[in-house]
Amino acid sequence: MTTVAERQVGQLSDEDVARLDAWWRADNYLTIGQIYLQANPLLRRPLEPGDIKPRLLGHWGTSPGLSFIYAHVSRLIRLTGQQAIYLAGPGHGGPALVAAGYLEGTYSEIYPAVSLDEPGMLRLFRQFSSPGGIPSHVSVTTPGSIHEGGELGYVLVHAFGSVMDNPDLISVAVVGDGEAETGPLEGSWKGISFLNPVHDGAVLPILHLNGAKIAGPTVLGRKDPAEVRSLLEGHGYEVLEVSGDDLPGMHHRFAATLADAWGRIREIQRSAREGDWDGARPRWPMIILRSPKGWTGPAEVDGVKVTGTWRSHQVPLSGVKENPEHLAILERWMRSYRPEELFDEQGAPVALIRELAPEGDLRMSASPHANGGRVTRDLDLPDFRGYAVDVAAPGTQRAESTRRLGELLRDVYRDNPDRFRLFCPDETNSNRLGAVFEASDRAFAERVSAEDVAISRDGRVMEVLSEHNCHGWLEGYNLTGRHGMFATYEAFAMVSASQTVQHGKWLQEAKRLAWRAKVPSLNVLLTSTAWRNDHNGFSHQGPGLIQVVLTQRGDVARVYLPPDANCLLSVADHCLRSRSYINLIVIDKQPQLQYLDMDAAVEHCARGAGVWSWAGTDDGSTDPDIVLACAGDIVTMETVAAAQILRERLPKFRVRVVNVVDLMTLPRRKDHPHGMSETLFTELFTDTVDVVFAFHGYPGAIHQLVHGRPDADRFRVRGFVEEGTTTTPFDMTVRNGVSRYHLVMDAINNAKRLPPGAAELKAWCERKLAEHQAYVVEHLEDMPEVRDWSL
Repeated sequence: MTTVAERQVGQLSDEDVARLDAWWRADNYLTIGQIYLQANPLLRRPLEPGDIKPRLLGHWGTSPGLSFIYAHVSRLIRLTGQQAIYLAGPGHGGPALVAAGYLEGTYSEIYPAVSLDEPGMLRLFRQFSSPGGIPSHVSVTTPGSIHEGGELGYVLVHAFGSVMDNPDLISVAVVGDGEAETGPLEGSWKGISFLNPVHDGAVLPILHLNGAKIAGPTVLGRKDPAEVRSLLEGHGYEVLEVSGDDLPGMHHRFAATLADAWGRIREIQRSAREGDWDGARPRWPMIILRSPKGWTGPAEVDGVKVTGTWRSHQVPLSGVKENPEHLAILERWMRSYRPEELFDEQGAPVALIRELAPEGDLRMSASPHANGGRVTRDLDLPDFRGYAVDVAAPGTQRAESTRRLGELLRDVYRDNPDRFRLFCPDETNSNRLGAVFEASDRAFAERVSAEDVAISRDGRVMEVLSEHNCHGWLEGYNLTGRHGMFATYEAFAMVSASQTVQHGKWLQEAKRLAWRAKVPSLNVLLTSTAWRNDHNGFSHQGPGLIQVVLTQRGDVARVYLPPDANCLLSVADHCLRSRSYINLIVIDKQPQLQYLDMDAAVEHCARGAGVWSWAGTDDGSTDPDIVLACAGDIVTMETVAAAQILRERLPKFRVRVVNVVDLMTLPRRKDHPHGMSETLFTELFTDTVDVVFAFHGYPGAIHQLVHGRPDADRFRVRGFVEEGTTTTPFDMTVRNGVSRYHLVMDAINNAKRLPPGAAELKAWCERKLAEHQAYVVEHLEDMPEVRDWSL
């Protein structure tokens, strides 16, 4: 049954049209002003060359469409009280969304200097894409934004993540037709296959087809409309369409279509939540909006068509300072919006415009969902110590470390049914996290067969074979105030590495803004690592995401390499409690040696690095002859094994073993907040003794991190050097020169004092490497003394 509110949304009176049109004209005017003007914001006098900015930056083409949609959604919210946020896939339409927040009053509340008067408007214009100002896209500085849009392809994944376990929210996601050509966006239409209308909100995609991108036509813009409709219907959407440029006709048609879409969403949700649902995936609505690129802008410039073409994409009029004709066109263009009707004598928006905006937190620019720290609730976390591996002695027993983490996450699911999810590309069981299925099925809204296991419409474990979807869903989930973890094979984390970078940049900039509340951290677990993907081969061997995260600023980046299960549990608990970080955790899923009992693991993780006295021959009374350092589970095993060889064969050779679990303790404290003090660094590594460092990732990372430490050249780092194939586990360490035998030879080669027998031991290591090579080719597995090694 159609409600009164739905009928009101779909039907426009003359006053409604006047209000929408005035708001839209005002937004367009403010958009152009941000791109062009540094003075004379209300055109109190004719434009002069000195009124024009020295550099013209920004994007006009998509902006009028974005503001048109925004105006209509605002009206819907005002009439219905619907909670909604707005995600602009064409993020370079930034001035339109900044203008929207300004017209709603939110911008001035957050930035009082950008006041609702003529001086404030001038400041709004001058700050745009200028030194000391704001970027040209819908950035973290833009109230109401959780999606920057500068890197195309992710608007839908962020939108879908934002509504998971958020039943009262609708995320309006505008997809640009240029963005629609990207691989991540093409895969993200599948989000409706994972939504549950009972406990999730809804995404309303609006595919904005204006036909052109930066320098040419778009694929979907030129396709036959019937083909586009078929494509999207094939994804499962109920496709609603609006097209044209006639006014007020477009206002009437879009209002009716938006009301139809909103009514369908509400009916789907009402039916599901009242128990009248057969469980089949709903056909969620979406809208295709066809309007000219650069709508309402100059139709032609210098005799060349602009509106409706790629020429309107950025700045339709260039050289305005030098070209009087272009300056006159700009003035006619701006005056066409009749600013004297839109702003009063002081420069504030008139009542007709202010009346369109919803009140308080219902304004999309003020929604607490778009400032997710405001609505974040802490996780109810079990005591991680209850999942500990009982370690009787270091290095004597094996366990699958990630399986213990899976048991912890199972109970996090049980205790937090509305604010925690695991996101994983079809690898939850493979990565030994399958215990979560004891608490929740996989989410799936499509057909389920009798052969399926742990799959249902009510599930909340997110599995889809797309790193982009998983990563982006978690970002949207985090930024709207919920907690989670993205777990994936190490090598394929690089598929979504640019998303990690962009999220890090968002968090970095958010820390500069007092009004942005801290959000749950982005927790990334990498398993099935390079060193144990020997069975899959070279394509699956790549620890590159560590290097990517290290490039982030220290106030955001965290990298943890727990060597065993108890350290992993301690690290995971810390990460799940943290706020506004990228936490990268790297550990393999295969059975591995366990070293520390829980008390020792907690202390070790709190320090970030420490001496393992039980592994070496150094009693601390004097400097050792060599320091064997390690960071990462497999290289830790090789380091401990190398120390045992040295202890048994060169008992007078003093060896110190240092394990690093928090990689960011290595830099100086002035370079990273986790950096250890100079005193502690000296206690661990001395100031003069050579260090042989076995590292999980690329060796250059350690050199980068210890830059500026005493005599940093004494660090000899071995790690992954892009050597690999389908081989045995130990052969992976041999190929990359980080095996126990290589570490022993490095210790001998770099120590300043060598006891008798060192030359013989080095020759023995070389023989063992040759023996290994012959053995694996003959027997197709590692030598028993390596394969079954323990302390």
